Amino acid sequence: SFSLSLENELTWDDSDWGSWENPDGKEDGEEEEQQSAPWLQDCVLSLSPCSDLLVIAREHKATFLSAKWRTEESGQEEMTLTVTWSGTLSADEGECICSVICIPLSSQKRSSTGRPDWTCVVVGFSSGYVRFYTESGVLLLAQLLHEDPVLQLKCRTYEIPRHPGVTEQHEELSILYPAALVTIDGFSLFQSLRACRNQVARAAAAGSDVIQPPPLAYKKWGLQDMDKITDHSSIGITTLSVFDQMKNASMLGGFHASVKGSPPAMSQYITVGGGPYTGFYYAIEGSSQPLLSHVALAVASKLTSALFSAASGWLGWKSKNEEESVQKQKPKVEPATGLPVRFGLPDSRRHGESICLSPCNTMAGVTDDFGRVTLLDVARGIAIRMWKGYRDAQLGWVQVSEARGERDLATSPSMPRRHAQFLVIYAPRRGILEVWGTQHGPRVGAFTVGKHCRLLYAGHRLMGVNSVTSQGWQIHTQQVCLFDPVNGALRAVTIPFHLALSDKKSERAKDMHLLRRLTTLLRSREVDVLLDIKHPAIKKQALESLLSNKNAPVSCLTNVTRALLASLKEQDPEAVDESLLQFCSSQLKLLQLYTDVQLLHTPDISPTELLLSIQPSFSGIEEDLARVGPVLQRYTEMNSRPCVSFAQDSSGPLPVRTFLSQLEWVNGELRVIKQPDTDWTQLGSFLFWGCLSGQSPLQRVCETLQESGISPQQLLSLLLSGWLNKEKDVLKYPDAVSHLGTLLSTLSSMKGAVDESWDGQSVSPWWQQVRTACVQSESTAAALLAALVAHRVAKNSITRLAESKFQEEWECVSMELEQWVVCIKQLEDVLALQTLLCLPSPQGSTGGAVTRCSVKTLLESGRGGVADYVSKLIFRQGMSPDVLRDILQRRGENEPVEQQLQQGKEEKLEGNHFFKLCVCSLLECVCQRFPNSLSPDVLFAHCSWENVVQWNKDPEVKTINNHKEVATAYFFYALLSGVSAMMWQTFIVKRFSAAAFLMEKVGKAPKDRLCRRDVGMGDAAMRSFLGSSVQLLQALMEADSAVEEVSAPDVCVEEVWGGAEGPVSIVELALDQRSVHYPLVQHHCVLASLLHAAMTFSLRLKPLSLFDSKGKNAFFRDLSSIQLLPSGDMDHSLVAVRQEFLMNVLTGWVKVLAESEENGVKHSSTEDMWPSVCMELSSILQVNTDILRRHLVCELYNQGLDLRAEEVMMEVQDKDVLGSQLLVLTGQRLAFSLLHSQSQTKPNMELLARLPPTLCTWLKAMDPSELRCPSVPLSQSSRLINKVIEMLPENHGQYSLALHLLEAVDSLHEEP
Repeated sequence: SFSLSLENELTWDDSDWGSWENPDGKEDGEEEEQQSAPWLQDCVLSLSPCSDLLVIAREHKATFLSAKWRTEESGQEEMTLTVTWSGTLSADEGECICSVICIPLSSQKRSSTGRPDWTCVVVGFSSGYVRFYTESGVLLLAQLLHEDPVLQLKCRTYEIPRHPGVTEQHEELSILYPAALVTIDGFSLFQSLRACRNQVARAAAAGSDVIQPPPLAYKKWGLQDMDKITDHSSIGITTLSVFDQMKNASMLGGFHASVKGSPPAMSQYITVGGGPYTGFYYAIEGSSQPLLSHVALAVASKLTSALFSAASGWLGWKSKNEEESVQKQKPKVEPATGLPVRFGLPDSRRHGESICLSPCNTMAGVTDDFGRVTLLDVARGIAIRMWKGYRDAQLGWVQVSEARGERDLATSPSMPRRHAQFLVIYAPRRGILEVWGTQHGPRVGAFTVGKHCRLLYAGHRLMGVNSVTSQGWQIHTQQVCLFDPVNGALRAVTIPFHLALSDKKSERAKDMHLLRRLTTLLRSREVDVLLDIKHPAIKKQALESLLSNKNAPVSCLTNVTRALLASLKEQDPEAVDESLLQFCSSQLKLLQLYTDVQLLHTPDISPTELLLSIQPSFSGIEEDLARVGPVLQRYTEMNSRPCVSFAQDSSGPLPVRTFLSQLEWVNGELRVIKQPDTDWTQLGSFLFWGCLSGQSPLQRVCETLQESGISPQQLLSLLLSGWLNKEKDVLKYPDAVSHLGTLLSTLSSMKGAVDESWDGQSVSPWWQQVRTACVQSESTAAALLAALVAHRVAKNSITRLAESKFQEEWECVSMELEQWVVCIKQLEDVLALQTLLCLPSPQGSTGGAVTRCSVKTLLESGRGGVADYVSKLIFRQGMSPDVLRDILQRRGENEPVEQQLQQGKEEKLEGNHFFKLCVCSLLECVCQRFPNSLSPDVLFAHCSWENVVQWNKDPEVKTINNHKEVATAYFFYALLSGVSAMMWQTFIVKRFSAAAFLMEKVGKAPKDRLCRRDVGMGDAAMRSFLGSSVQLLQALMEADSAVEEVSAPDVCVEEVWGGAEGPVSIVELALDQRSVHYPLVQHHCVLASLLHAAMTFSLRLKPLSLFDSKGKNAFFRDLSSIQLLPSGDMDHSLVAVRQEFLMNVLTGWVKVLAESEENGVKHSSTEDMWPSVCMELSSILQVNTDILRRHLVCELYNQGLDLRAEEVMMEVQDKDVLGSQLLVLTGQRLAFSLLHSQSQTKPNMELLARLPPTLCTWLKAMDPSELRCPSVPLSQSSRLINKVIEMLPENHGQYSLALHLLEAVDSLHEEP
């Protein structure tokens, strides 16, 4: 039985080149190896070229091991091969596994084109069957190709041609039998395997049986003229040169042989075995067609059963029942096409055992039973080299590409890269692994390994890759691996390219090995090997590698750099590389500076020295802090919420490699490296945070930095970078402000900081640098504190300058101080705004990260930047227009809200109410600071625009606010008109026209699916959208009517924000809009009302059909354009259609009204608007309004809503017609009571008998089923008939009938 005695996993060991040793120091032939190794010799092994799947098989069982990551106890991750499937693979009795190969298939997904998707395991059996499995052991395909045991499976995959003119090889799977060779085209195999895998997955998901797929197409060659064949290689398609063609023709056909015009393309195969020792076969392309007998049978079966099967696809899939009868019979095996050997290497006593083809298909290594390894030239068919003493050898090839350096790219960018071929030979008898350079290169490496290892070389890459999918991405596959069964290690062979250039005594090769050895020794800190490297370039590379190592301590780096510098100085000055000497010297200075600063930041400094380092605080800063204190406190509260932090973001000590990477020596001066993506926060914090937090001696730190040679300007940048990016820490330390002032004073007093010619009246570049940093920072609180401190330091400096110049005390007013006043005012405004923006979004609303702003971004956002920020926050908070109007009216009177906020803190109000008070308070504060930028009209314009913008992003979730409510907040109708016109043109008209055309197409209110497809929202959202469109157009008409009464406002901003430049604000765009054409707006408003009515009451309507050609052409045009609109009397047929639709609207409204009253639901005022809307539309659409009112009265009586009907009845003009209509309705009610009621009483029957015959006949002709509410109290019917008698004149034809009805109703009412 098969067993795996490796704890079910194989450890991947990624060792460095040249470091393979016996792990336990055991010599060859020890007892442990003797006991554990022999099992592997009887197994068949195959490793995927991607090294992610290993198959071990023996007899009829197999085990699949897949690559997985495992974390050790030490925390280090390593790749392991773990058993994922094991079981029996044989299907027929007595058959066993002979050969296995793993073929990874490339992915067809666009995002991972050319990368491995899954791996197919191909297994050859002694019965001649070849079966294909997935990584989980699921059988995909099985086919009997020949009735002899399978000797060898090999695959050839796509290789990128290295040179132009090289024939591109097709993918192929070749199966070797004792006397035959079967080849399967790779493309068809790839497609078949993918189809089989998909079909198996679908069958497993559906729980059905797997349908047997059709067989594969293949070619079979009968290899002749060899006594015994043990292995083979398929070289691919080759084309002879003209000279070789003539040579072969003359040798085969003699002197007078004829030669064809072009040499034929041939497939070349090489076999090894006996008689001859090596055979070369050539099959001319097209000489043998693929064997398709099984395929033809499948087609015939498909055609005969076509009338009874609904299956589809190429050749189809046979059903299970059809396959059962076929499986019982042994499949027919096609005969092979004879292929004679062209030539060979005859050696009667020598027998070949294996052949291994090189990756470039030019050479092949052959092993034999004499212990020789022969290197063949594939194209010429000759042996070019032979090694002896390698009995039972195993071979593999490694192809290495030359690394392209910057120098090579600059000199010859178009030159192809060079490649080197190395032959790897494993001699198990000697337990040694050797690497040889080919064709005639030396042995470049030898390693002692176990005697029972297996060399695993796939010889192929991914299947399914072509010249298109391989562009720009060279697939990475492990080429040669050694499997040691003793310790379960799987090791990869990696060879540097330079070993192919010279022998092992080369100094460059030795230096490269020393550099690799240095990399491995860095952990143990044994870096003496650095001094042994000879070449300056490699020595510099080694020093850079050492300095960038994160585990090396500073002391070790300093000692090594000092030792290297000393060794360079001891050498002859002419022989020393100057750049290496300067590099060592500069790095040593940087390491010394790092050590000095680190020592100053240690907590061993005495408290007395710390106190002495702090200068007395400068005057005036306490007043500034008291002024901005409340805003700072609010800002701190808003930013004290918990947030996510990551381990790499934690403030730890600055790594020395980061310190070295950000500083450099240039011409004897130390500079900070300026790069676009460089973050100076860590470096600035490392240098100055100890001083700012009061833990380091400030004067000594400044002196050390000044002596290092860093310019004061760069020190100032580092100080500000550390201060501004540690805002939360700054706000925790109250004394940090005074420390910052001392540092600024000290730095400004350094030589070269402030220009000596500065007189205080002009702008100083030094202080301008501080202002620029504060203005650009998004850490507003820290920037404001830095500006306040710098302002005081600059003011003191200017005062001292004035005193020294004029010898008297006076208040100095200069341009520098004016700049500081403006900067501080801007920062205070931004801090108030940022505090408002830090408000969290309400629960359930979509709110991302907090919006950050700075003075610079606010200036660059234009005149509407502030209103834009605030409007986004108002929308996110869901604030209503009424609340916003109250806040704007209370501007400057924030004491009540402040008092309420303070009272809420004391009384501990519930969170929601207290949060609303906070929002109102912060918004009032911001409005006070920006009285012009946040004027009511400007803010409402931005809020309206933001609301529509957010609605446009997601019409389903968000709705457009009531535009009438927003419109009443505007003071300037010109602004309202412009904003409304922009909304319509930018967001509304496109969806509005889509809704109109959709309803015109379907002829009724569309369903949800159609609304989503054409308009981009559901039917409920579309109904709301159409209602909002009506309100928008009505507001636009109202604003256009009143726009001339009020002059347009002036767009202005606060004085300190006068330099704002950026995109044009919404208000400016709105005021620049052309005035709209009122009749055209009204025309669209009519259409919007019709659409809204149809969607609300689900009515049938073709909206555009209600208008003539002029009306249709005017729709969806620019509202400011002059269009030709309908005029004069409309066609009577159009008016009739309009009247019918408006009557249907009124009927629908009455039904909704009755349902709400029946359910006890209070209807809203918006629902009561429909009668007035219909009356307004009727006057515009030339429909008789009185007809609509009469229809409404009848519908209300029909629904039993008599009181509402009486209200509408007062407005009807033609009482006679209404009386006749209501008389019929009264008759229907009475007929229902007398004739159709379920409870017909004897008095009712007697009353019916007493009625006049004409009335009785008239009542019987009435149809009470037309009444939607027939069971109405008799008192209401009596009241109704009285109203009818009042409306009908006495000479009316139906007046007497009405009197009889009154008597009947009264008599019926008087009955008990």
